[in-house]
Amino acid sequence: MIAQALVALGPVIALIALGYGLRARNFLAPAFWPPAERLCYFILLPALFISGTATADLSGLPIGLMAPILAGPVVLTAAGLVVAQRWLDLDGPAFTSVMQGSIRFNNYLGLSIALALFGTDGVALAAIANTILVPLVNVICTLAFARYGSERLSVGGTVRSIGTNPLIAGCVVGILLNVTGIGLLPGTAELVRTLGSASLPLGLLCVGAALELRSMGRNLGAVGLATVVKFAVMPGLGIAGCLVFGLTGEPAATVILFLSLPTASSAYVMARALGGDSRLMASTITLQTVAGVLYLPLVFLVIPVIAG
Repeated sequence: MIAQALVALGPVIALIALGYGLRARNFLAPAFWPPAERLCYFILLPALFISGTATADLSGLPIGLMAPILAGPVVLTAAGLVVAQRWLDLDGPAFTSVMQGSIRFNNYLGLSIALALFGTDGVALAAIANTILVPLVNVICTLAFARYGSERLSVGGTVRSIGTNPLIAGCVVGILLNVTGIGLLPGTAELVRTLGSASLPLGLLCVGAALELRSMGRNLGAVGLATVVKFAVMPGLGIAGCLVFGLTGEPAATVILFLSLPTASSAYVMARALGGDSRLMASTITLQTVAGVLYLPLVFLVIPVIAG
């Protein structure tokens, strides 16, 4: 599995590097990237979630075991950060960036690696992981912005931000189509699958284009804190959960993978929109993405030991 995982990681790294090169060389106009990210976020990635879950055989997946092992580390980590906040030398907006950097994850990386490792089963497992994690992470981050951000959200604004999240909507629609037996209607299945398949290459190019290597030296204390929590605490809690609950195989590998992913580039957009520290968020995203190239192969060494 280690060799397979490293091979799977190669195209992911190459696409991120290509995106960075295209942006650095101005091969495409700078104005291209924000609409491309918006297209991925609102259309292509939700389509992938829908296609991955609407027709997948979920009956054999240990969703009841995966749910607490995925959700537990997120909740415990977020609660620990809130308790520790009074002793951290961070203002409110900076704390929201540490929170996002600690618990938010890069969907594109996770889906790409899961697909390469496990094929169509990987898409279904990744969709389940996203169905559990995306609403939870977005609720926690939105509440953090409401409490600590420079632009405090009202109760209505908080609920609206969560309820209109397209990733949550894609997961919910896919699950509903599956459990009701409706699936993807003839004539729409291929359209949804085609849209979904476009999300990963374009999304990874956008991840690379969003990297700001010059920002990595800023706010090293806060960036380092978020990175240690993301790469050590979160997967450590996930591994402990797999051992305690007896989760093994591809589901365990998916759990550990998703809890080990670097934070998402969309966190920068959320920081700017909801009153976070966007400069600190940019530094965190860049450092974690670059470090993830070296870190994720180490995760692949651990996964076979835990998952079997």
